[in-house]
Amino acid sequence: MDVERTALPGIGLQHVITTGRGRQIGVISHRTGRRDLVIYDRDDPDSCIATVALTAEEANAIAELLGTGRVLEHLAELHRQVEGLVTEQIPIAAGSPYDGRPLADTRSRTRTGASIVAVVRGGQVVASPRPDFVFTAGDTVVVVGTGEGTTAVADILAHG
Repeated sequence: MDVERTALPGIGLQHVITTGRGRQIGVISHRTGRRDLVIYDRDDPDSCIATVALTAEEANAIAELLGTGRVLEHLAELHRQVEGLVTEQIPIAAGSPYDGRPLADTRSRTRTGASIVAVVRGGQVVASPRPDFVFTAGDTVVVVGTGEGTTAVADILAHG
């Protein structure tokens, strides 16, 4: 899918996509952090039929909602393609030896062969967390690997 990007002098950037059904939807990113979600008129692509002004926080929430579905879709597709692949959601409980410690300290990939592919915190997804990502009690860690590997990661996160 092509994303048309246009600089808007004094305002910010405009990104527009055309859906499979020929509708144009755009996001105007203002320098202030505000985002406008715009739906353009089918008959006059220079006119919009609806605009929703979003704060930076609201725009991030919508992006997370849309992005979360895509991450889960990709994982589901991997399950269909790769026999033996398992995805587990593992909570970081209060008292976990990794509460307040970075992902790198777990050495989970090296120790188990399973990969931590995302962390859900407060309803928001952090996809592909970096090694310096610090876990907090209440996080849900998304792990992909064999059944043995994901079980081993759960044990590491619970007991060290």
